[in-house]
Order: sequence, then C-alpha cells, then structure tokens
Amino acid sequence: MIGALLLAPRIDAYAFGEETAAALGVDLDRTTAAVLATTALLTGAAVAIAGLVGFVGLVIPHALRFVLGATHRRLIVASIPAGAIALVLADLGARTALAPAELPVGVITGLVGAPFFLALLVRSRRVIV
Repeated sequence: MIGALLLAPRIDAYAFGEETAAALGVDLDRTTAAVLATTALLTGAAVAIAGLVGFVGLVIPHALRFVLGATHRRLIVASIPAGAIALVLADLGARTALAPAELPVGVITGLVGAPFFLALLVRSRRVIV
C-alpha cells in the first residue's frame, strides 16, 4: 500500500498523457514498471488472503472514482475502508439470503461486480467511439 501511495502523484501525471507526464519529470519506463509490479503484488496479496472475493478490490475504486474524483492519493486511502464495508455487507447478504444455508460471498460480489463492469465497459465504448 505504501508503494501505491508513493506512486499516486506519478499516476495522476499519466492522466494528462505520456508527453505531459514526461514534461513534468516523470520517468515513464520506471514508473510503468513500478506500477505494474505494485499492482501485481497487491492483487496477488488480495487473492492469497481473500480468494476470489478480491474482486471487490476492483469494483470499489471505480465506484469511488465517481464520488471522489480521479486523484489517486485520496482514492487509494478511501478504497481501504470502503472495500471492507462492501465485503461485510456482501457477507451479511450471503448469510441471510438463503438462511439457514449460506451462499458463498463470491456469488454476491459477482452479482454486484459483473453488471458494474459491464456498465463501465459500455460507458467507455461510448467515449471512445
């Protein structure tokens, strides 16, 4: 997480394009490698600890982006408690939906996450086309 927070200003510079980021002093090759390595480590840790429920870690930051804006430093910090809250709510829903039986939490997160990503995909295609 510390690595992600340290990379946040450089990622924000990338939002203006590679030429602008380079003009602002961002080393593009080193930053790209650091972002890929940090992302791989964080994703691997999330999956190792929580299993495929780490899918929440992909949905929550995108949802928060609509509320908080695109500044990565704020987004990273806010995603931690928001992801925990979302997972607790998903667990609560999984335990109560078919009580006394339990659904896997991944079913609830998948039911929420898949439509969310489809909406993001449709939205991004409209912007590109």
